[in-house]
Amino acid sequence: MSAQSRRVVVTGIGMTTPLGVTTEQSWTGLVNGKSGIRTVEEWKTLEFAGAKLPVTIAGLVPQFDPEAWTEHKKDAKRMERFILLAQAAAKQCWDSAGLPPKLSDEEGDMAGCIVGVGLGGLGGIIDSYTSLMTKGPRRVSAFFIPAIVANLAPGNISIRFNLRGANWAPASACTSGAHGIGEGFMHVRDGRADLMLCGGAEACCEPLAVAGFASMHALCTNSNDAPEKASRPFEKNRSGFVMGEGAGFLLLEEYTHAQKRGATIYAEMIGYGSTADANHITAPSEGGEGAQRAFKQALRMAGINKEQVGYINAHGTSTHFNDKSESDAIKAVYGDHTKKLMVSSTKSMTGHLLGGAGGVESVISVLALQRGVLPPTINYETPDPECELDYIPNTARQHRVDVVQSNSFGFGGTNGVLLFGRAR
Repeated sequence: MSAQSRRVVVTGIGMTTPLGVTTEQSWTGLVNGKSGIRTVEEWKTLEFAGAKLPVTIAGLVPQFDPEAWTEHKKDAKRMERFILLAQAAAKQCWDSAGLPPKLSDEEGDMAGCIVGVGLGGLGGIIDSYTSLMTKGPRRVSAFFIPAIVANLAPGNISIRFNLRGANWAPASACTSGAHGIGEGFMHVRDGRADLMLCGGAEACCEPLAVAGFASMHALCTNSNDAPEKASRPFEKNRSGFVMGEGAGFLLLEEYTHAQKRGATIYAEMIGYGSTADANHITAPSEGGEGAQRAFKQALRMAGINKEQVGYINAHGTSTHFNDKSESDAIKAVYGDHTKKLMVSSTKSMTGHLLGGAGGVESVISVLALQRGVLPPTINYETPDPECELDYIPNTARQHRVDVVQSNSFGFGGTNGVLLFGRAR
């Protein structure tokens, strides 16, 4: 078998989201249409130069105990939250794959870790800068830099499991997690690795980030009193996205390698598209033209017809321009097949996890494929005539599909599309 023809299967899954620390907690919330968006009580009383935050809601991971997921208790104090969330999702993924606690050096040489991260350790930067200004340079922790750098998410994971191959962190805004998985897929497909632990992680629900996104008019600012109703992708009355945090990972493995060790195969990864709009730093291209090209790339790589795709886990941020351009792109590429194609945005329940979104939504896509249950778009009450697709409104749908697509788009006009097929 040539390196170019190597099949890549998913043999491990793990996610930590605003709906729960574990994969099953998150999945149960998703299929039951539960919202993970809550009031952040401490934000309600904060004032900056006499002004309050315009947003006091977010999707935070509930009851998260870092010590339960780190290899050593001291790590819980030395790692920033995005790394700790990555540890939790990666450990679940690794365990679900049935792999030993650490690989041998020989096995580790053909295994790697790629984790997409958007803003990284924003909270640690803010805290350390405050220490510098109020207490002086000697009070800045020696762990400050290793705690905030994006590639320390895959770095710490590689140390934990002895993954000695490719190790890096794509930083492509809200497409980071999808790029982490897509690039890991290419490593296995092309023969550079037999195993790749890949995904995305983010934890930047900080007042500074809220203020920045709100200044861009990107956040929902009119639902502080009804947080569970705030995220409304594709719905006429949507008014912006809701920030969230979390991490999601897949274990990607060469097919015969998985067969030899008797691994459970959740799905097969079959396609990856990555393009740029080359249009604007924040606004998507007209009609989602860049996204359209990413769809087509992924379909060509998979060698399938568009009619074989049954479900799309949409980027669906709940912003006007993103939702319309994504809907336009789907209609342009899938044409008449949109009458049978089902689409949903799980950000209606998790909020937007930024760099972690593509990782979490890939896990959701794989579970939807494997279990034959398609999560809904909740808070879908008044259809938007500019977004005319089957968005699986409000209630999960039991439906077997053979191919699912996961979309991610980000500032700078970056697009990532992943295709997964039913295990065979």
